[in-house]
Amino acid sequence: MIGKLSDQQMQAILQQNMMGRIGCGNQPRILVVPVCYAYNGKAIIAHSAEGMKINMMRSHPQVCFEVDVITSLTHWESVIVWGQYQEIVDEKEKFYSMKFLMSRLLQYTESAKEHHAAAVAAADDYGHFNSNIRPVVYRIAIEEMTGRFEYGD
Repeated sequence: MIGKLSDQQMQAILQQNMMGRIGCGNQPRILVVPVCYAYNGKAIIAHSAEGMKINMMRSHPQVCFEVDVITSLTHWESVIVWGQYQEIVDEKEKFYSMKFLMSRLLQYTESAKEHHAAAVAAADDYGHFNSNIRPVVYRIAIEEMTGRFEYGD
């Protein structure tokens, strides 16, 4: 059976997962890349080093984000989100966004502990980042989402 996910199912998928794909564009190129994320009920929170993806999103902030849960070729769920890239520039908000992101990632994997330690070491007690480590922290403010599933044998 193929069908649409309910709002509650889509929220659960976004909440329970940590890997998604972000799609952004800058004519004539389209870029789709995997990212670790955390969902706070309103937005997708993520971070990245400076590079092509960040430059594209700064130029064209309308983005797409997808999360899939695939058990088999005939048993899967997929959520697609459309929204606006918003770079978090306030140092205090950036600190707490990274703290939230890393705490969510730590729930899923032991290897995220190194990531978390680096993020914590990069910021002082006031949320100011070390000048040597400057992650770009951003949110995707969700404007619309849709979800589909297939539950076969």
